[in-house]
Amino acid sequence: MGEASRASGPGPSDKSTSGTAGPSDDSASGTKDESAGAAMEDSDTAKIGQGAAKKSAAGAAGAVEVDGRRLKVTNLDKVLYPQAGTTKAEVIHYYTEIASVLLPHLTDRPLTVVRFPEGVGSAGFFSKNAPSHRPEWVRTATLPSPGSSKNRGTIDYLVAEERPTLVWLANLAAIEMHTPMWRVSTRLPDLVVADLDPGPGTTVLDCARVALLLRDVLPEPLCVKTSGSKGLQVYGRVDDGRESMKVRDEMHVVAEKLARDHPDLVVSNMRKDLRPGRVLLDWSQNNPAKTTVSVYSLRARAAPTVSTPVTWDEVAAAREPADLVFTATQVLDRVAAHGDLFTPLLGPPPTAS
Repeated sequence: MGEASRASGPGPSDKSTSGTAGPSDDSASGTKDESAGAAMEDSDTAKIGQGAAKKSAAGAAGAVEVDGRRLKVTNLDKVLYPQAGTTKAEVIHYYTEIASVLLPHLTDRPLTVVRFPEGVGSAGFFSKNAPSHRPEWVRTATLPSPGSSKNRGTIDYLVAEERPTLVWLANLAAIEMHTPMWRVSTRLPDLVVADLDPGPGTTVLDCARVALLLRDVLPEPLCVKTSGSKGLQVYGRVDDGRESMKVRDEMHVVAEKLARDHPDLVVSNMRKDLRPGRVLLDWSQNNPAKTTVSVYSLRARAAPTVSTPVTWDEVAAAREPADLVFTATQVLDRVAAHGDLFTPLLGPPPTAS
């Protein structure tokens, strides 16, 4: 892919597959929203605080204060989800309100975002290189980037660890957030993922059947989430210092066994001609060069759906695909009622074995 890899709407795939942690080296520069995104020192600054974000974001464009950080927001009435009528202000509101549960899952991970400056349905692009105009308080991590499309030895990745960073990114129409399984501090994975992708003729309900099979063979703790698109993803912890390729290979073994035991339901081979009527158990997402959509990330679909943690009871009880589809408003309500269902996956980074 080129300097600004394009993602066609209404939404890219559930996963990012090239580069060290995402498929493009750079975000496009020089757009109106980007140039307005730098930190602002403005005495007339509106505050965006927990519980008050929606009201503030819906006001006139200008400088805002988020947790003591000052930045500028623009074009708040721009519709980013044309079919749903969802505006940039509402996207900023969602990321402001979800930050308390999202940020622990982004911390210490290189971040790739998918931006849609003209909204979902128009061309979007993956971006992993931190823009030069970023506020000085936005953390970056300089990491190796083998196979860079610009022949760079390293890439300056964004690392989102503060709510103001999420607001700044949302103002750039960064709708989706993707991360790898490994941590910046150790370069080792602390997560393992089984990415369940329904083939032609199947739905997320078939993915639910495979998720329940995985629950019987993978060690606890295990958490499951919707992709926010068509599939499900099952996550576990890695605490023993295994390297990414070993984790990938071990998930490959699991995928092949399930494919042998349930040949009419599961496929582990990536060949497209094998996909109809089956669920692909994509073990390759554990490759350190790949990223997967983050829990609580919005998706660039027709509606503002979210990659949503669900309970195992919900997976087992689902009878219609709509039972496993959740919008931003619903996710905020779920978190208020149930907290972060992905909490069991949080923990310190592993050390080398």
